[in-house]
Amino acid sequence: MRYLIIGLGIYGSNLAIDLTALGHEVIGADIRPNNIEAIKDYISTVYQVDSTEESALSVLPLRNVDLVIVAIGENFGASVKTVALLKKMGVKKIFARAIDKLHESILEGFDIQRILTPEQRAAADLTNEMELGTHVTSMQIDSNTHILKFKAPDFFVGERYDSLGLSDYGIKLVAVTRPRKVTNLLGISRDEAAILDFTAPDITVEADDVFTVIGSNKGFKSLFRNMV
Repeated sequence: MRYLIIGLGIYGSNLAIDLTALGHEVIGADIRPNNIEAIKDYISTVYQVDSTEESALSVLPLRNVDLVIVAIGENFGASVKTVALLKKMGVKKIFARAIDKLHESILEGFDIQRILTPEQRAAADLTNEMELGTHVTSMQIDSNTHILKFKAPDFFVGERYDSLGLSDYGIKLVAVTRPRKVTNLLGISRDEAAILDFTAPDITVEADDVFTVIGSNKGFKSLFRNMV
């Protein structure tokens, strides 16, 4: 796919480099020469433009990309004006970064495809990680529902799966994986995640099990409080 990223600060530049690494064509745009210089060797093309000026935006290949991502974060006004101009110019697919709830609320009024909230998501992931004492991968389903994937916390190790009591908090255990040893053609062994039938009788939690669960924010908070 072909992406245009407007705003090449820390978030925008990392996004551009990661998308390029995945084989996508990325075009960047920023008003600051330092940001242009830092990324020019890593992505397809870079433009130095003021995205708050319609005449400057018009030089970008807006019609020839699959998605425009407005990654501007620190300049609230520039972000909003850029999105407004893109909508005025008929750009159909726009993602935009929001740095706080007010910013997010204003962007919602433009009816764009997606609002990105990386800071809030990172904070939520870190909160869950600190509560559970293990690395957490999360996916937000709606404003109140998340899927979490994490290594089994110590307080669950040794417990039977049929007695964990997650349903008491409105949390559903969707899947469990457990590492198993596999050997390749050269006789080298490694760990590979395998699905565990946690519904079988008397199956207990082991230290390296990985849970995938779905639940509400309220349910997770209540569970975490009771695990302290």
